[in-house]
Amino acid sequence: MRKIFALLAALVVTMGLKAQKANDPVVFEVNGKKIYKSEFMREFLRSIGKDSTAAPTACTYEKRKALEEYATLFVNYRTKLEDAFANGFDTIPEMLKELKGYRNELAAPYLIDSVTLNNILKEAYERNHYTLHAGHILVALGKEPTPEDTLKAYNKAMAYYNRVMGGEDFYTVAKEAAEVRFKEQLIPPDDPRRKDDGDLGCFSVFEMVYPFESAAYSLNVGEVSKPVRTSYGYHIVKLFEKNPYFNRCSFQHIWVSDKGEKEKSFARILDAYKKIVDGENFNTVCSNYSDDQSTAEKGGLISNASARQIPSEYVMLLSQMSPGDMTEPFKTQYGWHILKLVARDTLPAYEDMVPYYKQRLTRDSRSRKPREAFVEQCKRKYNFCDYTKMYMKPAKVKGKKGKQDKQPLASLAECRSAINDSVFSKSWRYREGMVTDMRPLFSVEDIEYTAVDLLKFVEEHQKAEAHCDLQMYLENRYNNFINDKVFEYANNHLEEEHNEFATLMDEYRNGLMIFSYNDRMIWSKAIKDTVGLAEFYKMYSAERSIDNEADAPYFWNERADVTVASVPDSATIDPAKVVKIMQKAAKKGWSSEEINNAIGAKAKGSFNVEKRPLVEKEHQNTLKSNQWRPGTYVNPTKSGYEVVRVDRIYDPCLKSQSEARGYYVNEYQNYLEKELIKQLRKKYNVVIHQDVIDEITY
Repeated sequence: MRKIFALLAALVVTMGLKAQKANDPVVFEVNGKKIYKSEFMREFLRSIGKDSTAAPTACTYEKRKALEEYATLFVNYRTKLEDAFANGFDTIPEMLKELKGYRNELAAPYLIDSVTLNNILKEAYERNHYTLHAGHILVALGKEPTPEDTLKAYNKAMAYYNRVMGGEDFYTVAKEAAEVRFKEQLIPPDDPRRKDDGDLGCFSVFEMVYPFESAAYSLNVGEVSKPVRTSYGYHIVKLFEKNPYFNRCSFQHIWVSDKGEKEKSFARILDAYKKIVDGENFNTVCSNYSDDQSTAEKGGLISNASARQIPSEYVMLLSQMSPGDMTEPFKTQYGWHILKLVARDTLPAYEDMVPYYKQRLTRDSRSRKPREAFVEQCKRKYNFCDYTKMYMKPAKVKGKKGKQDKQPLASLAECRSAINDSVFSKSWRYREGMVTDMRPLFSVEDIEYTAVDLLKFVEEHQKAEAHCDLQMYLENRYNNFINDKVFEYANNHLEEEHNEFATLMDEYRNGLMIFSYNDRMIWSKAIKDTVGLAEFYKMYSAERSIDNEADAPYFWNERADVTVASVPDSATIDPAKVVKIMQKAAKKGWSSEEINNAIGAKAKGSFNVEKRPLVEKEHQNTLKSNQWRPGTYVNPTKSGYEVVRVDRIYDPCLKSQSEARGYYVNEYQNYLEKELIKQLRKKYNVVIHQDVIDEITY
């Protein structure tokens, strides 16, 4: 019974394969390799921009011709490709280098977690609806600090936080924290950085480090965050204002300084405001009242200003105004102001902002998140094992009760002993024998990495940087090494796991190979093969006919041998005198220089004499239609004239090889390609199933 079922199953499979082959017949065969209709049609329909799922339409002569022409190009392409592989064009170093660059670009979308990326982009857009005004209290941390230093900084930041939450003024605590930081960092008293009062002004998405931005956007106005860790240290963030989107705006302003008698400055701004309300021109009032000398004469105009370039009070007001709106007088630390909005950006649609966000991501720490998420997925997918965090079963010791200490399967101890402070000056070198423990530190699928691999990675990636704790340094490099190798494994297996990626890579590789193949076998060969080109010219130039319109590029029309004297101003010299000199020169065989001297002796201004290359009829503007015979002619120009002497007329004739070289090189390339295709079709036993092509509809 089992045999019967097996036979029935085999019969069903066989019938299915036969049906599949019947629906997808072979169109071409090259060197025994079959090219099926489905593959050919996929390429053909893509070449004409037609959807492969669209139903066929009525056959026309034009459609049939397009199909036949593509079939010829396709089989020629596949035949050349076969020969290119046979002759090692897939190993050309220049091609491999270009292919690598293309692969890196093409692989990028496959090597990130797209869900994480989309979430980051959408988060940025939601945040971009608002512009924040915030301040911070900073406790600085060095690069790669020890756990002890980190805890110390955190506790200090929490102490500042508790003081603010206990009712102390935020700015007062921020200034005190800044002074402590300046002393610890040995910043001189006159350094401009010591003016830090904690106020960061206004900002939007991508204008602060990501953890700080996230903390600020999570707050409500007036709220203070707990310590937030960034690459600079710990921040306590306070949100002062949350305004609508503010990218760029243009506005007019009147500023009255309150230095001196404050009552007078207030009276001046009120007087200016009243004049505008009563109908006086804003520009006029501005020029009479504003203390901003750089803009007063321009009506106080400030164009295309960002939120970070103007006072936060300006941002708060302008972000809620419409073009043409004007504020009442208001006070800032700089004095009194009146604003009038001219124009302000509005937030574009999400789709329009995505390219900008992606460009900003290249310089932002959040760009690591999609890759980090991808690496974590790959660790699970490729059975990643970190043996430094896995423990062997403790051996039982006679006479000892209770739990025994567990030992890790691998350790970084020898690596820690091998490195020293020279890594911070980029001068540390790995040497054989630094480690003796060859147990793997971690594995990705079936690939294991040892302490030797880690130390070579450290050597390759060291850079000049500030000193830090070596244990923390090594642990960070170890994590980077793990992530690099997991990422590398995924990258190396993209073609196996993504058919569409493999197809694109094959297409690009084949395209580069065919370009190199055509260049060597046809294009450059036609240019370098001077003997072959001369023979080709000798053979085919004899077949050219001046009466054949298609052969026109290979012949000269009538041509004239001319000498021209150009006089830009008629007052320089009388044309008759120039004609006389030109005729005399023809009889005596004078050179252009001699003609020039003869005219110069009588001229009162500039002129030019030149022996021009042969001018061709219908391809020149030197001679008029009735001047194509030997003689001397005067032709007016815009403000002067030209005297043209025609010495000889040449009859139409065949161009020499050098004169028509471009045309003959092109023809020779076509000839070489046709001959090459003939040879290759025979060499690789090319078979074209015309009956299959004839039945194709699309």
